[in-house]
Amino acid sequence: MPVSEKDVLEALSELIDPVTDRNYVESKSARNVKVDGERVTVDVVLGYPARGVLETVRTQVVDRLKKLPGIAQASANVVSKIVPHTVQRGVKLVPGIKNIIAIASGKGGVGKSTTAVNLALALAAEGASVGMLDADIYGPSQPLMLGITGRPTSKDGKSMEPMEGHGIQAMSVGFLIDSDTPMVWRGPMVTQALEQLLTETKWRDLDYLVVDLPPGTGDIQLTLAQKVPVTGAVIVTTPQDIALIDARKGLKMFEKVNIPILGIVENMAVHICSNCGHAEHIFGAGGGAAMSKDYGVELLGSLPLDIRIREQADAGKPTVVADPDGAVAQVYRQIARKIAARIAKQGEDRTSLFPKIVIQNS
Repeated sequence: MPVSEKDVLEALSELIDPVTDRNYVESKSARNVKVDGERVTVDVVLGYPARGVLETVRTQVVDRLKKLPGIAQASANVVSKIVPHTVQRGVKLVPGIKNIIAIASGKGGVGKSTTAVNLALALAAEGASVGMLDADIYGPSQPLMLGITGRPTSKDGKSMEPMEGHGIQAMSVGFLIDSDTPMVWRGPMVTQALEQLLTETKWRDLDYLVVDLPPGTGDIQLTLAQKVPVTGAVIVTTPQDIALIDARKGLKMFEKVNIPILGIVENMAVHICSNCGHAEHIFGAGGGAAMSKDYGVELLGSLPLDIRIREQADAGKPTVVADPDGAVAQVYRQIARKIAARIAKQGEDRTSLFPKIVIQNS
């Protein structure tokens, strides 16, 4: 009997996506199956940026289809398609942005900003259109880390054009003030500044906007939860007990305001001596894994305590661009793919498909 479309789908249901751990039929990635005699073609549409795994997926699919009886030729067109996903009820999407990812930590000093910028660059390296919003009004660090200088321009006198560095769009209060000027502002001014940076920047067709939050659970986090359409949050922590206590508070805060937790990133998990190669868990071990187990949240990955990560970020060329083929950059890219895959599992936001109804007196 000739191979049917059903046979092809059954074969594809045996294959597991290396990022989502779901088969291509269950995730509805397998589309447009065509069987023409001894030839079969299929489209595989991944819901996450996947430049680093495209060839792996293509080879995986083609090799399986060639094993079908009577099939001499098989081809797979593997592409990524990023769509907007659901956010908090009653909060509208921001024009020019499909998905917003909040990078948070319960306390300072855990490497959240360095993690945020490398994850943004990793998403871009995987093929996504990415922006970075530095929401740390009191201590903006993204201009330095992205190596961006100068002031934003405005074409219409109302909105700001985003700055650009290493292929991603960026906005920060650090672009608007001198580097040694302290922000002596009370809470309402800070939250208003965050809203303006987000809504008065002309973001250009972003798949993801990464928001580098200040540490803690204060005014900015509350504003983010109430007024900003957040697709999901990532919690950054170290394995140290005192960091984990505060990270748990941050996680619970997002749960209370119905923002999905995309996962936990454990930073500074292990230190490798640059002289002798000795590995030492300076801040403890297993804390991120224990936290993920306690709350049923995925541990997205663990990053080392490496002097080069700090040096590269301080020099304005974070690890993902300074050493793109290095082991640490590959960990950032793996984590970025997992974050995007978690978002892809969430429901799509389809409000843009519905017409707006305007009632006028006539």
